[in-house]
Amino acid sequence: MEAELFSGKPDLRRLLEQPYPALSAAEQAFLDGPVETVCEMTDDWEVFQRRDLPPAVWEFLKRERFFGLIVPQEHGGLGFSASANSAIVARLATVSSPLAITVMVPNSLGPAELLIHYGTDEQKNHYLPLLARGEEMPAFALTEPGAGSDAGAIASNGAVFQGEDGRLYLRLNWNKRYITLAAVATVLGLAFKLRDPDNLLGKGEDVGITCALIPSDTAGVELGRRHDPMGIPFYNCPTTGTDVVVPLEEAIIGGAAGAGEGWRMLMESLAAGRGISLPALAAGGTQAVARVAGAHSLVRKQFGLSIGRFEGIEEPLARIGGFAYLLEAARRYTCGGLDQGAKPAVVTAMVKHYFTELNRQALSDGMDVLAGNAISRGPRNLLAHGYMAAPIAITVEGANILTRTLMIFGQGAIRCHPYALREIRAAETDDLAEFDRALWGHLGHVVRNLARSLVLSLTRGALASSPTGGPAARYYRKLAWCSASFAFLADLAMGVLGGDLKRKEKITGRFADIFSWMYLAAAVLRRFAAEGQRQEDLPFVHWSMAYALDQCQQGFDGLFKNLRLPGLTWLVRGPVAAWSRLNRLSAPPADALGSRIARALQVPGELRDRLTAGVFLPADPAAALHRLENAFELCYRAERVARKVKKAIRAKRLPKAPPIELVPQAVAEGILDAAEADLLRAAAVAREDVVQVDSFSLDEYRRSAVLEEAGGLTVDDPSEPVPV
Repeated sequence: MEAELFSGKPDLRRLLEQPYPALSAAEQAFLDGPVETVCEMTDDWEVFQRRDLPPAVWEFLKRERFFGLIVPQEHGGLGFSASANSAIVARLATVSSPLAITVMVPNSLGPAELLIHYGTDEQKNHYLPLLARGEEMPAFALTEPGAGSDAGAIASNGAVFQGEDGRLYLRLNWNKRYITLAAVATVLGLAFKLRDPDNLLGKGEDVGITCALIPSDTAGVELGRRHDPMGIPFYNCPTTGTDVVVPLEEAIIGGAAGAGEGWRMLMESLAAGRGISLPALAAGGTQAVARVAGAHSLVRKQFGLSIGRFEGIEEPLARIGGFAYLLEAARRYTCGGLDQGAKPAVVTAMVKHYFTELNRQALSDGMDVLAGNAISRGPRNLLAHGYMAAPIAITVEGANILTRTLMIFGQGAIRCHPYALREIRAAETDDLAEFDRALWGHLGHVVRNLARSLVLSLTRGALASSPTGGPAARYYRKLAWCSASFAFLADLAMGVLGGDLKRKEKITGRFADIFSWMYLAAAVLRRFAAEGQRQEDLPFVHWSMAYALDQCQQGFDGLFKNLRLPGLTWLVRGPVAAWSRLNRLSAPPADALGSRIARALQVPGELRDRLTAGVFLPADPAAALHRLENAFELCYRAERVARKVKKAIRAKRLPKAPPIELVPQAVAEGILDAAEADLLRAAAVAREDVVQVDSFSLDEYRRSAVLEEAGGLTVDDPSEPVPV
């Protein structure tokens, strides 16, 4: 679909044929069983005080094979799909970021993933069962002080030599940082540059980037220290290795044949993994914000009204609800492609960047809505830790700034363009006939997209076809219009600017915005169709599509304002830019539409439950979210009763006062019955409870600070009390 959107003439019927899979019976049973159980076992506040998951949680994760979600069943794992992996991580993320990250990392880029696709039979048979059972704990060491987003700049190195026994060995040296789970890992996946001074492998002296498995108890391996990423207590650590010697055939993933293949392994595996873990964290986290902020907006009152009635609160609530619908649509759609075995590097870069950015915005909006309840940390606070963790997702697996400005459009222009890759390959092989065919096809492609762009712009997309009728049809047409304009402008920029375009990162970033928001819009349309075009979902569809198309429009506006095209700059910045501003793809979502979404988050029932279906709802009455949900239900039901009291006040049957203070008199006057009076009282008690924030005695607070400085409670002493 990304190639269709880049083409300028997308066949949007294909969108309706793309998979949008549900979980298998076994996957759903795991989500409803062990996942729910471990969520119930995990107290996020305790995790932060302890600075680690409780021992019982660690044992449960190992016993139930959470670390083997992706390991094939024949090797002792669960063999789940990308969709299931994503859904599990999303659910865990609604409970505790450290819990979700601990499960997510062994099932993302790392030893298991690399072994499944590239390992020898001996390596698979040895390691995969141990990894699935949690008897081996993996970490993957890629990032270094001098090599972050530029993974090709790694300085870690290994050299091949022949031992006295005649076997080949590696001597390795590395200095890695930001390696999740490294301090507790029993086996390190290591990326390094391999040299073979004596050409023992027959691949030359500089073999290239290679991936190997190193048992962490090997002499020279140093572990045991931790970073402190934003105070989020998951294991993230440095590791070094000095003159570490391991057998080559056993260590290199894929054996000797895998030497020098590390870059390909990493890029192919990261292309898939980038679309699962962090997008799942973001989608689940945004659903949690929607559930919490919606409930709080109804329960919390100011000036005698629920704060959700104020338009100032409706505005962030609309973004939260709209993003929750949009992100779940794109999560399901993207995982559907991954389930089919696709490794779409461009799409996964898109979803990693835009999911984490939208989740950061949703968390910021949620913090604003909950205000004082969100900034006071403690067991009652449902948002602060997610807010603290947001910058981590922005930074890892490809920093968002570089993902947007370098990767999405840079790779998309080659991988998704219908002719560019053909031209490159023909030039590399000196195939002049194929190059001519591709070049002439490319020129015809440019002319066609220019004509389509002009016609669709003049008709506002009306002449484009839609694969379906109904309320979504106009959005398919606008998507086709946007695609034509994007494709022509991309070809124009590539043709005129040539190699200079890759240095125009602000320009490529705007192209990435348009390209990515077209993809996210397509995912919304796929969800709406797959779920039966529900009438009650239309506000979310209209809001999401208006937001996405407006983001595309902002991208076009930025391009027209800043593109420098020799001989054409005056045309682009003048008449074309003016026409684009007058003839916009879409305005931002209307206020009235945002109000409908904000109200939907404040009404208990099927729509709200479906919108936040990924959120874990604790059964423990003492849990903060359980108390909030209880207050929300009571307050919603009590609103009808309170209106009866207010009506009596207006009719002067009751004096002017808060309804809760008039309950005895209202009962005496026959305005309320006993059940209604009890409901009002229960709602008032529940409201009073959930608007409280945590406080600590000075000794408790000081002890908490000492524990944090010391690294939290030790796993060996789980019974030691923590401040609450």
